Amino acid sequence: MARPTHRLRLPIRAAVAVAAVLLTACSADPAPHSADVAAAGGPARSVTPAHLSLTLPADPVRLALPATGAETRWTQGLDVFVQQVSRAATASCAAERGAAVPRQVPLAFIRFFEIPDLDFIARHGTSESAAVPTPTPDTSAARPADPAVLRECGAEGKSAASALRDLYAPLQQRWFTELVSLRHDPATVKALRALPTCLAGHGIRVRDENGFFALADARMQTAAPSQLPRESRELGRAYATCMRPVEAVREPARERLRTQFLKAHAREIRVLRRTLVPALRHAETRYDVRLAFPAP
Repeated sequence: MARPTHRLRLPIRAAVAVAAVLLTACSADPAPHSADVAAAGGPARSVTPAHLSLTLPADPVRLALPATGAETRWTQGLDVFVQQVSRAATASCAAERGAAVPRQVPLAFIRFFEIPDLDFIARHGTSESAAVPTPTPDTSAARPADPAVLRECGAEGKSAASALRDLYAPLQQRWFTELVSLRHDPATVKALRALPTCLAGHGIRVRDENGFFALADARMQTAAPSQLPRESRELGRAYATCMRPVEAVREPARERLRTQFLKAHAREIRVLRRTLVPALRHAETRYDVRLAFPAP
């Protein structure tokens, strides 16, 4: 089994890089078969599989401007959907010219650790998530797309993605920038001071949260494939347990901050609520891509 790509802390996509909001890539690779784990001397249990949900939030704001860990599942799905639309538009353009685009790296849901989804992490570990649905490829094309077609059709794909992303990305960038201010919130800083002691009780000796991510990344990169589910599960449970006191302080603070943010950007929020979901539904129909979200 191939080792999953696992980067625990990385910048959010370029559109909001200025915010330096931290994410983790969730591997969509399947867990090893239990027999393989048992043969390696590890536990036969694997990480609990995640599922997909098609249910949208009652308020579209939660899709783009998450304040809780659970809400980030919608944001993950939104980001993947826009990428899928881009790929579908590119492939459709090429197919109209009798050509096929090269196979691409499968998409994965990207988990936010600036807004940690502790229930999901406790259940599925640090790296397991739902698999992104893979559209059925069009096999009617007779030849690979040449560079000119790829450039032209790639531009169509980017345009299709931009038509959706432009509806929410400017506001989202501002929101993620606002979130950075909570890193210096006195109550949050105080709660985080207890994190190393709690983690030490789980056999994880680090100085702070960044130290945990560095250690977790090293473990996931060096563990034998058969041991990855156990490592992910143990790390996830320890992190979720020890971060709950932090989130008990930080989550209400984020919700209060979002309330202020919505008032400060009332006009843009009204437009977002009116336009985002209809645009997503239209894109679903046009590009034959389904909007879906990771779910416990």
